[in-house]
Amino acid sequence: MKWTDEVRYLPYEKWGNDYLRKLESKVKEAKWRLDFHIQPKTGLLNDPNGFTFFNNQWHLFYQFFPFGPVHGLKSWYHIVSDDLIHWRSEGVAIKPDTAYDSHGVYSGSALPVGDKLFLAYTGNVRDETWQRVPYQMGAWMDQDNQITKIEKPLINQVPEGITEHFRDPQVIKYKNHYLMFIGAQNTKKQGEVLVYQSDNLLEWKIKGSLDFIEESMGYMIECPNVVFLDDQPVLIFCPQGLDKRVADYQNIYPNFYIVGENFDPERCKINHVEDLKLLDAGFDLYATQAFNAPDGRCLSIGWIGLPEMEYPTFKDGWAHCLSLVKELKLINGELYQYPVKEMEMLRKEEQKMVIHDHSFSLEGIENSFELQVKIPYSSIGTIQLYANKEHNHYLCLEFDTVKGKLTLDRSRTINPINLKYGNKRTIELKKNGGLNLTIFVDQSVCEIFINKGQKVMTTTYYPEKDQNNVYVEGDNQYLIKYYPLSKTT
Repeated sequence: MKWTDEVRYLPYEKWGNDYLRKLESKVKEAKWRLDFHIQPKTGLLNDPNGFTFFNNQWHLFYQFFPFGPVHGLKSWYHIVSDDLIHWRSEGVAIKPDTAYDSHGVYSGSALPVGDKLFLAYTGNVRDETWQRVPYQMGAWMDQDNQITKIEKPLINQVPEGITEHFRDPQVIKYKNHYLMFIGAQNTKKQGEVLVYQSDNLLEWKIKGSLDFIEESMGYMIECPNVVFLDDQPVLIFCPQGLDKRVADYQNIYPNFYIVGENFDPERCKINHVEDLKLLDAGFDLYATQAFNAPDGRCLSIGWIGLPEMEYPTFKDGWAHCLSLVKELKLINGELYQYPVKEMEMLRKEEQKMVIHDHSFSLEGIENSFELQVKIPYSSIGTIQLYANKEHNHYLCLEFDTVKGKLTLDRSRTINPINLKYGNKRTIELKKNGGLNLTIFVDQSVCEIFINKGQKVMTTTYYPEKDQNNVYVEGDNQYLIKYYPLSKTT
């Protein structure tokens, strides 16, 4: 398939059923499909959208192009869950089928209002010169999961001083008003978050640009999300083109967060902001969406994948997945992220071991498990995941609790990924401290939680058939728990 613009933006009804059946068959036989992460049946998944709790169920949407592993004519795909772990498909929910979203249903959010769910998204339109025209759109979903688009845009034009890069609305109820946060680029090619206000969800007035940091946030901000933890505002966002002297990162585009002391909606300001910090220190997480759930938890989910990158699954007709659902907490002003407790229901029989002879192995296992490793202070060693018996192909975690360093190294692979951006990521930890690792491995995805979520490292890795071993080596005594995990897909 040659993915020209004409092909990528072909209306859904013009794709033949035979083509889709063949693609489904191809994807079903693909070797890197996942066991417990959300993945597309065919084609490409990217940003999570509309993550919420409504009508006694968890609802989640994601951007979707069903016909190939490329960024084409996007829709929203809808899934629901009773437990945040097992998700049931509701199919394509919002199609690009009006004059205001003809070239793609782009990212947005959801907010329960009475007995309905309000959806906000960006409608992407291209004119005859292929110039982008964005509209901020709305829709209502009833308790039978039937969606009706609001005919007129919520915001029908780009505000003065802003380019066509104006997207990803997040709608929240804050005190007596509704607020909408939108990622944007100004005409000076600088990233901004714009704030709108409404009393009825249909008529929106701009309040201004969100004031949260003095430095320039690159040339564009995508996927802004404001949540509140212990009444403190947390902004999660994706700055593109951020100067690395402002904050260090290695991925093409990072996912960052800031924590403030309080939020002033009249001045559009997050006050007393802590330092800008990476949300994920690994290779492949982007476009995280979070919300304050009615059970008191703050929950998040992200896209495991990055824009403009190449991945080995492309040749099999599918691309990307979503992360595990995580609970967010503030501990001493730092954001902690850890998989929701419901993940424990996937555990099979526990194996609990104490290593005394400085080495440990699990051989011939399925690459679908949870591994917990408790490492004492004054320890140096490695954990090899997806390892072959010759120890020359594996995903490696190198730890040194004396110096307070943890390095994720995916250089030892038969299937290298995006080498332009390096094959190692290192995080700094407390020197001479202990280290607790919780690692979730799922076929071609690995999520690593350090010290109960103080840091997170997410990566893809594409093993071959004989890479199904785990080896732990070090110079100390380690406590290890291993749980094979049940499938959900």
